[in-house]
Amino acid sequence: MHRIIGEYDLEETPFGETEALACYRDLVRTRRFDERALALQRRGWMSGYPPYKGQEASQVGAAHALDEDDWVVPTYRSNALQIAHGVPMSDIFLFRRGHPEYASNHDLNVFPQSVPIATQIPHAAGLGMAANYRASDEAILCYFGDGATSEGDFHEGLNFAGVFDAPTVFFCENNDWAISLPREKQTASATIAQKAEAYGFAGVQVDGNDPLAVLGVTKRALERAHDGEPMLVESLTYRQGAHTTSDDPSRYRDDREDLPEWRTADPLERYETYLREQGVLDDDLVESVREDVEAEVEAAVETAEDAPALDPSDVFDPVYDEPTPRLEEQRAWLEGFLTDHDVQELEH
Repeated sequence: MHRIIGEYDLEETPFGETEALACYRDLVRTRRFDERALALQRRGWMSGYPPYKGQEASQVGAAHALDEDDWVVPTYRSNALQIAHGVPMSDIFLFRRGHPEYASNHDLNVFPQSVPIATQIPHAAGLGMAANYRASDEAILCYFGDGATSEGDFHEGLNFAGVFDAPTVFFCENNDWAISLPREKQTASATIAQKAEAYGFAGVQVDGNDPLAVLGVTKRALERAHDGEPMLVESLTYRQGAHTTSDDPSRYRDDREDLPEWRTADPLERYETYLREQGVLDDDLVESVREDVEAEVEAAVETAEDAPALDPSDVFDPVYDEPTPRLEEQRAWLEGFLTDHDVQELEH
């Protein structure tokens, strides 16, 4: 288990004050985004949202390990990873309101979020194989939760990566729950990291509530990937809230008293305490960061609200080059239906 907080002073690590504070800012940014997104969903601003409170350090640390040319293959709960990597907050808000991610103006190497569980893992292996064929110096970071390791796509993707030396880092964020199923009912393996051995490459565990530890482990994994060695990182963290806004965790989950305190602790509070102890963070800086973040989130919400409204019939446009007569009938029916009904009423 790799960890920095509680074991090393900052000066004993390869990270300086600037990098440590950059991680802190992104923890505050992504926490505030999550809080605002949850509140917006509750008022009907978006149809659904997967909160990630408790997992920010895991995602922020991984994002800070990426090189500019590396690729990110995300899933639906990787909003903190994407934001910390440079994806505008407004893009994530717009996606949650039905806009396509590929319409963004950013030029980052980020795939659209994958909502089906684990389907992005073979894609990431294929992306790594393509990087090899092009002889490009790119590594791929593929994000997924522990529930994805119960899917066939996980095993197929890792097997292809191992056979073809795909420069891919498979980043499993183990939050101890796959919706309502606890980790011990998913697999009898002592760790998820050890599953990599079956496919011919290494796996490693890291304290997922320690952003600097995640940064260091992921950076080394990406360096190995650049050299043609795939790797599996198991980031141990804990989902503090619901699986999604349509989930009620009180029906299946009590506080996990069997888990260590570092696993269930608030990662933002834990990291802030560490930085204060290291003498690189004080009240004035905390207040300054929070003010900046609040302004950024407000601006992102305004940008999303100012975006042109989508026409529901647009869903047909990317499907067919030439609309069939039946498609035209369906489009006309939908447009008539929407004319006769209140769209706001339908959204609720």
